[in-house]
Amino acid sequence: MKKDNKKVIYWLLTGCVLIFIMVVVGGITRLTDSGLSMSDYKLITGTIPPLNDAEWQDAFALYQQYPEFQKLHSHFTLEDFKGIYFWEWFHRLIGRVIGLVFIIPFLYFLFRKQLTKSTIKKCLVLLGLGGFQGFLGWYMVKSGLVDMPDVSHFRLAAHLTTAFLTFAATLWVALDLIYPDKKVIDKKFRNLIIVSYLILIVQIIYGGFVAGLKAGLLHNHWPFMNEGKFMHHTVYILEPFYKNLIENPSGIQFIHRTLAYLVVASIFILWFKAREMALTNLQQKSINALLILVGFQFLLGVLTIIYAVPLWLGVAHQVGAFFLLSAMTFTLHRFSK
Repeated sequence: MKKDNKKVIYWLLTGCVLIFIMVVVGGITRLTDSGLSMSDYKLITGTIPPLNDAEWQDAFALYQQYPEFQKLHSHFTLEDFKGIYFWEWFHRLIGRVIGLVFIIPFLYFLFRKQLTKSTIKKCLVLLGLGGFQGFLGWYMVKSGLVDMPDVSHFRLAAHLTTAFLTFAATLWVALDLIYPDKKVIDKKFRNLIIVSYLILIVQIIYGGFVAGLKAGLLHNHWPFMNEGKFMHHTVYILEPFYKNLIENPSGIQFIHRTLAYLVVASIFILWFKAREMALTNLQQKSINALLILVGFQFLLGVLTIIYAVPLWLGVAHQVGAFFLLSAMTFTLHRFSK
């Protein structure tokens, strides 16, 4: 049977879809404050949720031992607890499903010799990224079980960004198989796309910071922050100054909303310069998709700030970032190979 066949492509794209679903559920988990509802990690038995009253009482009793219940949710009943438990359990379940969907077909394709050496190496990298992502998830949860009832925003950003990058890497490997033919590339324009890609990654990291520190609940105005100021004085109140860039919620929101203009500008420049080039049909469509998606994502960001991060807008904004990264990955691939 031909190596790197359509079955392999469908398998990789299925992984992309599952990662997308996991990111969406992860966003809901975060926005509903469900992430610390499961205070332990059991790889096998943790797959099955509590099935009777006694098991639910045990799970709730465990939750009551940690800061989130003691400092924030001491009013919770068992029914309240069940509501947040579901999202964290579902999030972890999808992670296990992704692991199985990746490992079992990979071993099958490997045993049947349906993968080229190059694809095997790439898939091993994907496997490593997936394992690292799972580790980061638990490492993030652990940070909220000690003193404060919130996870570290650094660990949350790392967990979120790694999920996005794992998706992008999986999509890239699939695109390598879908479009195996090489072509002459414009390296200068390709490098410009890489710069835009890196700006987008930094923006996603700061999106994780905003989420972790709940910075979206501050300065709910646009285009200016509170008191009609482009840069509110609370943006630079910490000493030393660098802490405002990574720990101050106001400073982080300022960077995130300012980087949004830079993301839009970089993609507009790509679109403008591409007008002067002879493009393939897919290249043209990818550039147009970038322009449309970044405009839509910018609008979602503004609305999310103005309305102080309601659940549906927060999730929509995260989904928008996911689609934008997907389009950027596809665009970079079509201008690189």
